Amino acid sequence: MLQQETRMMDGHYEFVTVSDEATIAFRRYGTPGKARLLLIHSLALDGSIWTDVVNGLKARAEIICIDCRGHGWSSRAPLSHAIERYADDIAEVLDKVGWDKVIVAGCSMGGCIAQAFAARHPKRVSAMTLIDTTAWYGEKAPQEWRERAQKARAQGLASMAAFQATRWFGDRFRAENPRKIQEMMEIFVRNDVDAYEATCTMLGNADLRSALSGFHFPVSVIVGEEDYATPVESARQLAKAIPGASLTILPGARHLTPIECSDVIAEAIAKMIEAAAH
Repeated sequence: MLQQETRMMDGHYEFVTVSDEATIAFRRYGTPGKARLLLIHSLALDGSIWTDVVNGLKARAEIICIDCRGHGWSSRAPLSHAIERYADDIAEVLDKVGWDKVIVAGCSMGGCIAQAFAARHPKRVSAMTLIDTTAWYGEKAPQEWRERAQKARAQGLASMAAFQATRWFGDRFRAENPRKIQEMMEIFVRNDVDAYEATCTMLGNADLRSALSGFHFPVSVIVGEEDYATPVESARQLAKAIPGASLTILPGARHLTPIECSDVIAEAIAKMIEAAAH
């Protein structure tokens, strides 16, 4: 038993069938007995966006990287247009593994889901890091997200890959990390279009603003200086609305800072682990 408690976890996939019969995939990393951390990825990618962050944290935490429904190794159906369903998926995975309370970090879509999880299950969150995200995409969001989904259906996800790469990563990072960019684009183009459309609809409809004042735990908001998807001003508004939240702007970074600035993100989450312990 002692050997089990001290070994590092290896990141193999596990699966949970949740209440609407969707299958949610996740991987565990890190050190059992340490702080419990759950990581939620961005739209059209999967839990692998956290690989380098996990490497920086696995000695300090026991970590779950989830594949949200419709993504990665999770089932493509049933689909959902409600962010509350994605939040409850998190809760049901935690129930299955026996985790009562977690530090949660989410990037982009994952940040929206993290907020929804905290709103629906506030007693299960001990601290939160919101990365390159927002509580609300604006009045035009439902139409704009529908249009994005329609483009994917009409032209194919591959037609959008080059644009996504420039939106997600800064010029220097793309030039210096072609293999990483290729890996992420391969994940992007493998997405199921129906699942992509459902998730776009969910994000277009999402509005977490009314929940933010009720987050009474440590919160860190982080955004890339050149993030065009969820700009710095959105991050400022998010941090301002959450009691005591901090705001960090990462110079020269764009939208997927867990990949582009993994060391900085790992250290920021480590600070939330420390804050949750006090």
